[in-house]
Amino acid sequence: MTDRPLAPVTAATLGGLSTLQVPGYDRSALRAGIAHFGVGNFHRAHQAVYLDRYLAKGGSPAWGIVGIGIGDGAAARQKARRFAEQDCLYTLTELSPDGTSTARVIGAMVGYLHAPSEPERVLDLLSSPQLHIVTLSITEGGYFVDQASHEFAPDDPEVRADSARPQPRTVFGYIVRALERRRRAGLRPFTVVSCDNLPHNGDVARAAVVGYAGLVSQELAAWIAAHGAFPNSMVDRVVPYVDEEARKSLNERAGVDDRLAVMAETYLQWVLEDDFADGRPELEEVGVQMVRDVSAYETAKLRLLNAPHVLLAYPAVLAGHRVVHSAVAEPDLRALLETFMAADVLPQLDGMLPPDLVAQDYMRSILERFGNPSIEDQLLRIATDGASKIPTFHASLVRGMLSAGRDVRREALLLASYRRYLSGTDDKGQVFEVTEPYLAPDEQATLGSGDPIAILRHAKFAGLQVADDQRFVGAYRQACEILAGQGALAAVRAVLD
Repeated sequence: MTDRPLAPVTAATLGGLSTLQVPGYDRSALRAGIAHFGVGNFHRAHQAVYLDRYLAKGGSPAWGIVGIGIGDGAAARQKARRFAEQDCLYTLTELSPDGTSTARVIGAMVGYLHAPSEPERVLDLLSSPQLHIVTLSITEGGYFVDQASHEFAPDDPEVRADSARPQPRTVFGYIVRALERRRRAGLRPFTVVSCDNLPHNGDVARAAVVGYAGLVSQELAAWIAAHGAFPNSMVDRVVPYVDEEARKSLNERAGVDDRLAVMAETYLQWVLEDDFADGRPELEEVGVQMVRDVSAYETAKLRLLNAPHVLLAYPAVLAGHRVVHSAVAEPDLRALLETFMAADVLPQLDGMLPPDLVAQDYMRSILERFGNPSIEDQLLRIATDGASKIPTFHASLVRGMLSAGRDVRREALLLASYRRYLSGTDDKGQVFEVTEPYLAPDEQATLGSGDPIAILRHAKFAGLQVADDQRFVGAYRQACEILAGQGALAAVRAVLD
């Protein structure tokens, strides 16, 4: 590290950032055509990158992005201040497996609103005639959907409280209230695009919006159902957390002082159904795959990338690993991934994959991406919100294995490892942070101790339908015993026979 002062990233300093690629388009001409809820690292390294490319290629300035933050804690308010201080500019550093990197400034965002501080500005934005698309990256657990039925959960206490308020606080509260204003003003509804890793994420978003609207007005719900658009999409890119140490390292590489720095792998993919209610940018010109049906691409990614990612996270953390590439370098853990993909997942995908996808090549590329040492992707990031991720990525796989009489030991290991993970201590006695935003603290403590079968019967995992399957329960109990007595790697080896 050097002691030289680093230039801040702002509109005023862009011209002097000679070490970086900067937006070559006129940002002052951009208008807010897209609003995005959930402006985390993934959005800024994925969707915003595509829009930045589109604008750099001479695309219409009508498609600038305004970010909307919902959280009301100190970190959320600090994020809002940083976006304001940096004129919504930030650096993206892309890291190759060979250690090389490139950094550039992303300029597609034209504003950022902190909803708890300025709710009326958010509603005004969403109700504006120039706003055509609302995109979401609010995590798998943020849609108020019942894990067993996959339907909107109208009796969720947060939903009931929010729908009764004159001023919304939830994402779907803002969306529905804005759509109500648009209907009264004679405007078309905006298109809602989910960018979360959910099966049929557009259908889930539709269920949440229409279901929430039904609590406000059945007439409004019918209008949204008839005229709204909720295209399904598949998004793919590994985007790690950026802690303070990583931020300083990225800034030193880029030669700037960026409080919002983000990093990602070089791989980037977005497959999106071409179903929009009120216009869209020509994203196919910058690499977005616009298709009639995203199902095959979604199936390949969710089952061959997300499901193995989650399977790896919990035993790897328990074995003492903290980054993905070191876990993949562990022979037993790599064998777990390879066996799971080849023996458990592929047999269920016959005829379900895109015609242009070669399964063996795709699996090989996934393992290469997981093994990228430049990324330093955190296993605890992947393990976060297991109560939502495990049912999302594994329920259909488990049900398929049970109905076909296939080996369920690796799925049993996943749930047993997750239960051990909830204790917050690995096999070496090292303490780590458990993050389960949709489990109450007492639920988390109960599931991580006491009756091991309780987790199989918990409402969050009802969709797996394993609690009454004696074959699964037996494999699960055996995994729990080996984890407790011999540790995670021994439990992994036991399911590789």
